[in-house]
Amino acid sequence: MNQKPSNAFIAASWATLLTGITAYIIGLWNADMLLNEKGYYFTILMYGLFSAISLQKSVRDQLDGIPVTNIYYGLSWFSTIMAVVLLTVGLWNADLLLSEKGFYAMSFLLSLFAAIAVQKNTRDSLAIEVPAKDKVEMY
Repeated sequence: MNQKPSNAFIAASWATLLTGITAYIIGLWNADMLLNEKGYYFTILMYGLFSAISLQKSVRDQLDGIPVTNIYYGLSWFSTIMAVVLLTVGLWNADLLLSEKGFYAMSFLLSLFAAIAVQKNTRDSLAIEVPAKDKVEMY
């Protein structure tokens, strides 16, 4: 059953993504840490968002019968797990309050989940709008 996501779910997904990213970046901006540490955490956020979207796309492609190489599928999983591990190791070793560590972890995971939801909504919306003969060319 192919249904277009509701406008409320699309809006909630975008709002959640923007909230997670904004909170994470504001937290970094206000953090009392060196600029290279802030760069590390920002890079981990960007890497995590990209890898989560890539993983969601490769899983969805496989479900839709679109060929995905095992190497790309494996790298997508590896990258997503690695982004979470890198954030975990960075926070574990950081001189931050436990509440700050929790804040970064939660806003990071919120952002990853929301990025997956936004990508899924975008793809579902396009799949409904594009005629069946053009779907292969769309991907």
